[in-house]
Order: sequence, then C-alpha cells, then structure tokens
Amino acid sequence: MAEIIDLYTVDRELTGKTARRDEPLDPGTYRMVIHVCIFNRKGEMLIQKRADDIVRWPSYWDISIGSDRRPALTVNFNDGFDDFYTVETDLSLDDLHLQAEEVVDARWASREDIEAMIDDGSFIPYQKGLLGYLFFTRGGKSTWDLADGETVKE
Repeated sequence: MAEIIDLYTVDRELTGKTARRDEPLDPGTYRMVIHVCIFNRKGEMLIQKRADDIVRWPSYWDISIGSDRRPALTVNFNDGFDDFYTVETDLSLDDLHLQAEEVVDARWASREDIEAMIDDGSFIPYQKGLLGYLFFTRGGKSTWDLADGETVKE
C-alpha cells in the first residue's frame, strides 16, 4: 500500500492536497519529513534499522521519527522540509513496539558508533556536522547556550 503524504506551501501551510510519497510533487508544493532524535541520559541516540523491503534506504540504520513539539533544526530541501526534534528520556528498548513493515531493529548508539556506521555504509549518510549539532541540542540546548567563542564540536 502506497504511503500518502500531506502537501504544504512554501510557508508550511497545509494545502489540503495529498500525494503518494514516492511520486514527484507539483511545483510550489512541499512535503514535510519529521525526525525525532531520542537520547538517553548517557548521551546515546536511539537508532532504528529500516526494513529490507522499504522503498528508500532499505536495511540502513536511521534516526527515529515522529513528534509533537517544535523542531530543534529544520533543513530545507528542493521539495520539502526536514524537521529534526531532540528528546532526552530514559526509554527501555523492551518498551518499544516496532512497526515490522518499517523497522526491524532498534538500539542505543553513541555519536562515535553512528559516525563509524556512516563510514562503513550501514547508516544513512547524514553529514557528521548535522549529527554533532543534534547531539549538542539533545537536552534542549541551542547555540544561544554557547559561551562567547565556543562552538558546537563536529
């Protein structure tokens, strides 16, 4: 069954139209992709392994998805918006209920683990600087919280 997505204007307002996720969009319409990065108190991110038969990035490890708060970061792409949210909680892996057609495994991983997985080709090839920023913002911090002259470490 095809995944149906809502379409938005450039100002992120719903158009009332939908499209199949895998089809090209009409000019002036945009999709929204939500990424929720869940961190535990040890500073590890919850990652998920995508199903083998999923259309995009099958069998790759990825960050989690879904949320109801403001994004820590939005990255614009040609026909949409990637919204990244960060949440810090001590969630037990035993409490997860994986949607088998989307996700086949989940585990906690350090930033170094994820970067090594990007290097070996088993993780979606996010930019490492983006990952560094997501790990930095995990407790609700922003660049406003940096001391003068301090930077987010890549």
